Amino acid sequence: MSIIETIVDIPAEHERKVCGQFDSYLKKIERTLHVSMVARDGEIKIIGPDHAVKKAKSVFSTLIELSRRGEEIGEQNVDYALALSFEGKDEELLEIDRDIICHTINGKPVKPKTLGQKTYIDLIRKKMIVFGVGPAGTGKTYLGMSMAIQAFKNGEVNRIILTRPAIEAGEKLGFLPGDLQSKIDPYLRPLYDALYQIMGAESYLHNSEKGLIEVAPLAYMRGRTLDNAFIILDEAQNTTQAQMKMFLTRIGFGSKVIITGDQSQKDLPYGTVSGLDTALRILKGIDDIGICYFSSDDVVRHPLVQKIVKAYDDYEARAKGIKKTDRPAGKDKKHDNNH
Repeated sequence: MSIIETIVDIPAEHERKVCGQFDSYLKKIERTLHVSMVARDGEIKIIGPDHAVKKAKSVFSTLIELSRRGEEIGEQNVDYALALSFEGKDEELLEIDRDIICHTINGKPVKPKTLGQKTYIDLIRKKMIVFGVGPAGTGKTYLGMSMAIQAFKNGEVNRIILTRPAIEAGEKLGFLPGDLQSKIDPYLRPLYDALYQIMGAESYLHNSEKGLIEVAPLAYMRGRTLDNAFIILDEAQNTTQAQMKMFLTRIGFGSKVIITGDQSQKDLPYGTVSGLDTALRILKGIDDIGICYFSSDDVVRHPLVQKIVKAYDDYEARAKGIKKTDRPAGKDKKHDNNH
């Protein structure tokens, strides 16, 4: 294994962003790729095995270009650039970064940050109904809201409808203070938060008063036909089969629908089958319906969230394996006969 040395030029104005505070990103790249690096006078010297040095140089080149485009380099960017370097896809991160959906009220660009998010956005553009399924922190709802608001601003749809199932319907809601709207608002708060950040509270309230933007629990969708609307059903893992069928049959002409959910976080009563699980099984393969599955690699919150999601995925995979191998042979035969 030959040891080589190469130098990467880093403009002074980007050095701190790319290397991280106290060179934290530099050290992470060193540990991950097993190279040695020295940053000095606008240059980074990389020493190590040939293949590792090439990866490190490619990662730094990608991060420098992102910084030049005004991106605030975070640990998630570094982790994802490293992950893509092992697949030889690190240049694709720059292609993803070019796809700006819209800007927040503060002027910050909203854009996909992972290949999974880019696939999701492309499906939304091409398909009438898109399922975004995966763990928390993958941007399913936020990116969907961004696409809805942009379509509304461009005149592609006449209104935006955002909905969620309110799991505690009936008695338990009655213990909450206020009128019905006050009782259901806590369930819809994440949707309001995204609206305010992208559209601004004043613009939202103005359009809401005119009935052009509606945030409502899923039960309010019954009996309606939704034409020329951008509709987002959030937390769809908490719908029943009947609720999901009811929602899907509301869709009218000129509408676009996004359905998001995390199959690992159901709050349904024990024994109730999720409408999301059923829909994913029976609707796959239908033209104009797209399904995007996110993984822990697509988590764009704090890097610790990504590690938590990965740990739970590994634990559940091990638990399923144990159940499968420990199941008595007699039960397997009985199960097969019943089906």
